[in-house]
Amino acid sequence: MSHVTAFPIAQKPPKAASPRLHAVAAGEGDPRAIAVRSLRLGMSALDEVIALLDGDLGVAFERAVETILSVKGRVIVCGIGKSGHVGRKLAATLASTGTHAFFVHPTEASHGDLGMIAADDVIVALSWSGETVELGDLVSFSRRFSIPLIAITCNADSTLGRAADVLLALPKVRESCPHDLAPTTSSLIQLALGDALAVALVEQRGFTSARFKTLHPGGTLAARLKTVRQLMHTGDEVPLVPDAMVMSDVLIEITRRRYGCVGVVDADGHLIGIVTDGDLRRHMGPAILDTTVQQVMTAAPVVVEADLLASAALEVMNRKRITAIFVVEAGRPAGILHIHDLLRAGVV
Repeated sequence: MSHVTAFPIAQKPPKAASPRLHAVAAGEGDPRAIAVRSLRLGMSALDEVIALLDGDLGVAFERAVETILSVKGRVIVCGIGKSGHVGRKLAATLASTGTHAFFVHPTEASHGDLGMIAADDVIVALSWSGETVELGDLVSFSRRFSIPLIAITCNADSTLGRAADVLLALPKVRESCPHDLAPTTSSLIQLALGDALAVALVEQRGFTSARFKTLHPGGTLAARLKTVRQLMHTGDEVPLVPDAMVMSDVLIEITRRRYGCVGVVDADGHLIGIVTDGDLRRHMGPAILDTTVQQVMTAAPVVVEADLLASAALEVMNRKRITAIFVVEAGRPAGILHIHDLLRAGVV
């Protein structure tokens, strides 16, 4: 039996913690000041990215958009660790805004999920260092089958950076972590650049709010994407009077309705005016009952179209400080929308 002689290991005295590290370890310091410092580091990093978009990064960004628009397949997003979390968010944002995309985990890709990637796809790989070992098989696969590769990294001279067809090189920034280790500021600018890429694709594709609604049928967002046509009152519910009616009859119609107004139409059925509670107060007097509605109405009232988003109609109503608005098609009243309808639908 062989014998192994154990030699004593010299024990070095522990290093004294720096005052800064001691403060962190002891939980000292003002949390609000720490938050402000962290946010300012993030803002500074974003400013660096914006500055780079005026140069090489901007040129590469345009190439990335053109590359994604040119492929017939999907956008395959991949990354490990915090870059992977950012990648998942990027894939979800792309998919919800008209660009077919999904996330592939690099480790799973090495064990069969490479089969999910087709020759007409494009790969977007995120790695802060550009040397993430787990991305190796994905990068090799993209080169072997000539699948376009877009890299998001801070290391242009890395393995990933050199292999990429399009390199989105981010600035090397300090993490807001006191040890400059935990991905924080770096994740922020990766996320921001990914969002910018998604927004650019939305505008280049002409992605409409109607299409957005199709992909977001649930929740509060769905309520905001309802159209005026879906919420407005139509038919006999629309309060309308002819332009020759006297105010004694108009008052009865306003009282009978719950909108606080009536629309005034001419002989051809076009909406030419509106009478509101405010109009009544301004013209109140002994002779008002015998006055024709044309003398009291507000001409050319504020109107909206039926296919306008309900949230946009709400903005108009807030700006004009009105609680009800007529909906017109070809100048003729098609419905009326009240602020209460928007409240019930969850648009407000």
